[in-house]
Amino acid sequence: MPGRFNENVEGSGLDSDAESAWAYKGEPSRWLDGRRMVAHAGRGVGGGSSVNFMMYTRAAASDYDEWANKYGNEGWGAADLVPLLRKMETYQPRGGDGSGSESESGTHGHAGPLKVSYGGVFTDIGRQALDVARVYDPARPVVEDANDLKTTNAYARWAKWIDGETGKRSDSAHAYIYSQDHNKNLHVLTEKLVVRVIIEKGRAVGVEYQDTAGTTSIVRAKRMVVLSAGSFGSPGILERSGIGRKDVLDENGVKQIVDLHSVGENLQDHIVAFPVYYAADESETVDVLYKHGSKEADDLQAQWRKDGTGICAHNAYDVALKMQPNARDFKELGPAYLERWGDNFYRRNPDKCLALLMPCSGIIGSHNDVPDRKYIGACYYMCYPISTGSVHITSGTDPRQPPKFIDNFLDNASDVAVMRLAYKRLREWIRRMPAYRGELQLRHPVFPVGSEAACKETDGPISINAPDLVYSAEDDRAIEKFHREVVTSARHALGTCAMKPRDQGGVVDARLNVYGVEGLKVADLSIAPSNVAANTHSSALLIGEKAAALIAGDLGLVI
Repeated sequence: MPGRFNENVEGSGLDSDAESAWAYKGEPSRWLDGRRMVAHAGRGVGGGSSVNFMMYTRAAASDYDEWANKYGNEGWGAADLVPLLRKMETYQPRGGDGSGSESESGTHGHAGPLKVSYGGVFTDIGRQALDVARVYDPARPVVEDANDLKTTNAYARWAKWIDGETGKRSDSAHAYIYSQDHNKNLHVLTEKLVVRVIIEKGRAVGVEYQDTAGTTSIVRAKRMVVLSAGSFGSPGILERSGIGRKDVLDENGVKQIVDLHSVGENLQDHIVAFPVYYAADESETVDVLYKHGSKEADDLQAQWRKDGTGICAHNAYDVALKMQPNARDFKELGPAYLERWGDNFYRRNPDKCLALLMPCSGIIGSHNDVPDRKYIGACYYMCYPISTGSVHITSGTDPRQPPKFIDNFLDNASDVAVMRLAYKRLREWIRRMPAYRGELQLRHPVFPVGSEAACKETDGPISINAPDLVYSAEDDRAIEKFHREVVTSARHALGTCAMKPRDQGGVVDARLNVYGVEGLKVADLSIAPSNVAANTHSSALLIGEKAAALIAGDLGLVI
């Protein structure tokens, strides 16, 4: 079933009472009308893989090649990493229309511990989305596999981290940890927070941690310490350990051991928005699952528990478009975007996409503020925002204190233009779907009275060949205002312990060793030096596989 992230987190910083996820609240942002954006991170064994939306979205090959070539990280190019991608998965999807043979792209695996499938149902919303795409936007093909690391500017049915046989979430905890009951060398301690790494004579020799009562304990390490606390956790542990920028450490009473000024910097994410549309009453959506205690919801869950099928073995996302701009899109993006295009970032990398656009079979999350009916949800996020942020400690001794988190979302006119384009293109796609019944105003821009773009409820879709809406300059300002009021983190944070040369702002080298300390590595998304055009779970797993090989090599082991 879908993840359980809560958008409406109260409090001033880190919500440590959440059952399944940490909620990091950013500083008030001038770019978000003073709003404090919330970013979530998985809290529990398995991290984000235990609570995310199970989206199977893989990066472009050029994303990994950039890690290797631009930053000098030998062994991190796409050719080096594809064998690890294959190793970790069992790819179960059939043809994009539900029939045919498995993808022959050569990048998928068929014997790994993590299962990938289309889930327990192909909803009518998903089928309609592909049918409309074929006619409305024929210049962009509908392909069988858009997650082969090279395909872009195409529509495709979307796979999920769901076991196609059981209908259950396929997560790293069950694949890699709970399967190790026989391993007497593995000890998992839960409900513990790491305070710092203990460093003696320039070498990491242990870890200090606290339990829920605040009692401190120490565990010693004979050979190596590996941090895997994520893009918010790992830089904080390094800073409390005396590794980081001097002014940050001095402010928090931490004696500097290693001067690494980029710890906690280079925070990158994907900027995301979720508008909502009314759907026909007969549509197949997840909305019913949020009717607690309803017989229909109980029956659907009983079906899932019995044989792993149905809407509960699904994440509500059937289809996506990996969009590159065409001539019409360039006109929409305007001069704010042309500089990004002109620097060859996209032109020299034809596998990169500008944004991912996804219709959704229902609203994911709370239904408390919406009428009791069915919906077409929507999701779009830009893949390479220019904006970057930072995260730094606010206490040198207490890991429960919220960090100072700055997101800087929408601080660049190019990012604003990309989000505006994504809103318009996804809206036109959905307006032509047979299930479309208008816009839920509560989750859309408020356009001026009399605007052609004004949101409204309808009896059915527009003609598939109808002209697109024409937006005025005032309409565009309404879309920008909407985005500044509602965009949020896609929960894809990375980059805060970047794998770069030290003189280029690096924190770890290509073998994940922290500069200036012996016996200390970081192995999580924080080491990614630059962004990826994908939900980041696949890249997180990939970093784990690569880290395992590097650690084994350092220890003289064979895996």
